[in-house]
Amino acid sequence: MVNLQVKKEPVLGFEVDLFSFDEALQHVHQHLRENKGLHIVTINPEMIMQGNKNDKFGRVLNNAGLTVPDGVGIKIALKIKGINQETIPGVEFAKKIALICALDGYSVGMFGAKEEIIQQAAKNLRQECENINITYIRNGFFLESEEKTIKEELKAISPRVLFVALGSPKQEMFISELKEEMPNTIFIGVGGSFDVWSGVVQRAPKIYQKLGLEWLYRTIKEPSRFKRIFPTLPLFLIQVIMETINEKIRGV
Repeated sequence: MVNLQVKKEPVLGFEVDLFSFDEALQHVHQHLRENKGLHIVTINPEMIMQGNKNDKFGRVLNNAGLTVPDGVGIKIALKIKGINQETIPGVEFAKKIALICALDGYSVGMFGAKEEIIQQAAKNLRQECENINITYIRNGFFLESEEKTIKEELKAISPRVLFVALGSPKQEMFISELKEEMPNTIFIGVGGSFDVWSGVVQRAPKIYQKLGLEWLYRTIKEPSRFKRIFPTLPLFLIQVIMETINEKIRGV
């Protein structure tokens, strides 16, 4: 397989990989073929803003092996910087990785969300991805005293790909603590993807997805998300604009 040339662009101190959806998938597939580990981050404005406030989380984001632009906020930020980049929705990207695993015989682990959600998500995944080998399933509700046992279970089973749905930043922090001890596993934090895979939460209609307005649809359906998005998104874009102006002044 031909090695892809990795192009990156910093957004407020965090580098985003400028792959198309298919190129990013090819990059992951190559790691699978070569039995290499990888930490995939599906980055969004909230994560960048939080990473700039929390040094430990910021380091975790910067140490990821693949950082794909999840959501219209990152797309707009890159557009401000003169780059036309397609978004790579994490829920869709993770599903494609699962399909590759099913086709090529790589084992999969699922960790996070509520018990009924993850069980239904796994059931649906088995129906959609024929022959998928799911070797680990566990919900994301556990005591601090249980975390060591969970990590030992995961290390013993060592699924080739592990989907972690604990929400950000918890899922990224969990992955960072585990990836050194599971060097051949591909990790990806999938946030609320299990809710979608289970059928409990519906993705936005295609027209919203195409226009980059999936966030708006979800906010209408879940008004509680409004406080999370605002004022974070406007402040994020203002900072990107200021960063771009300063770069032009400096001739960067």
